Amino acid sequence: MQLFINRPVAILLLAALLSVFAIRGIWPALSVVDSDFPNYFTAAKIVADGGNTDRMYDTAWFQEQMRRYRIGTAKAGEFVPFPPPTALLLVPLARLTPLNALRMLTCASLLFLVVSIATMARILSWTLTESAVFVLLSGVALINTLRLGQPYVLVSASCILGYYAYTRGRPWLAGACFGIFAPIKYFPVILLIYFAIRREWKVLLGGSAAMLAVGMLSVAVLGWRVHEEFLSSVLGNHLVAKLNLQDPFTASYQSFDSLYRRLFIFDASSNARPWIILPGLEAIFLLATKTSIFLIAIATLVKLGRGGTAHATAPSIGILGILTLLLAPATATYHFVLLWLPIALLTQYFISARAYRYAYFIIGAYSLIGFFPYRLTRPFEGDGGLTVLAYPRLFLLLAMFAACVYFVWRRSQATSALRGAQYDFG
Repeated sequence: MQLFINRPVAILLLAALLSVFAIRGIWPALSVVDSDFPNYFTAAKIVADGGNTDRMYDTAWFQEQMRRYRIGTAKAGEFVPFPPPTALLLVPLARLTPLNALRMLTCASLLFLVVSIATMARILSWTLTESAVFVLLSGVALINTLRLGQPYVLVSASCILGYYAYTRGRPWLAGACFGIFAPIKYFPVILLIYFAIRREWKVLLGGSAAMLAVGMLSVAVLGWRVHEEFLSSVLGNHLVAKLNLQDPFTASYQSFDSLYRRLFIFDASSNARPWIILPGLEAIFLLATKTSIFLIAIATLVKLGRGGTAHATAPSIGILGILTLLLAPATATYHFVLLWLPIALLTQYFISARAYRYAYFIIGAYSLIGFFPYRLTRPFEGDGGLTVLAYPRLFLLLAMFAACVYFVWRRSQATSALRGAQYDFG
């Protein structure tokens, strides 16, 4: 299978992408500690020093610890909405200076980036050049993951390795790969749910065992109290995009939650120019939109399954990956690193079906998300009805979802018509 017209084009594109990635992603991550990373690192320092982990979600106290450790900008620091096991993530690096710890995390991310590229090449029978170009086309997602010290490359790599293990007939290992980061970043949970519905019990048990092990370690190290607070007060607010220090109206975390707040809810300081001041519509539109998308996705997955479960897994994981980010209450640029496996599987699915227009549309939308000039749409944020123009990432994601749904249903109808014609002929 070839993603590109010829090898020289792929090599030139790879060279250009590597240059951008090195300048905007790797070099900043090796040179300066930016936002986000200080939150992970402060939590790890508190654990390593035997601090009071019960107060992790006390933002004022957490910021005081950041000042004490001289990590980042304490004003913007918080442990909310991270799950408690997140505090264990950087404990092995806690004795390093913040910059050296970030450098070590960057090296680990680069290692897992290479692993992701090589593994996807094996899964999809792509060349290493094609696989590398595909991954680097995620653009700002990968760049910000490194620059901000986020662990999403590790999470995405674990999903890719899990799928590879599954295709090689190692369901327990596949489940463990899916489950290892699930208590920290929720995305892999959707994959385990899918395999549970498919009654792939070994995958589910492997994932559950990994999640249980991480959870038990977290309780043993951090104590139960911080976990209780997370379950009782932090998780619920996170799921409805109520984040302490972030503006709930901001388009930086693009989602239907943020969009409908912008359109229908007035706030003198954060949203002085909504489209219509009708707060009740925000809840109605949000429920209607997410419910409709979810039901359409379920119906599409059922339709895929009826075509034969052996060929349904790859596109189903692709659709579920898009669905998860589409319904998420708040998505940042770096979250789209998690789309490496889903979009790659969908691309291969469309090419195998000789639906080349769909394949290149999916890759094009994915690449546009990675390299869209967001500064051009930012001025529309909070400008009445025009605020919808400030959400290109959300609508590109929606367009990918719609294309997948349309293809599956159209192909199913065509197959049914062909079978009917063959029956009539017989």
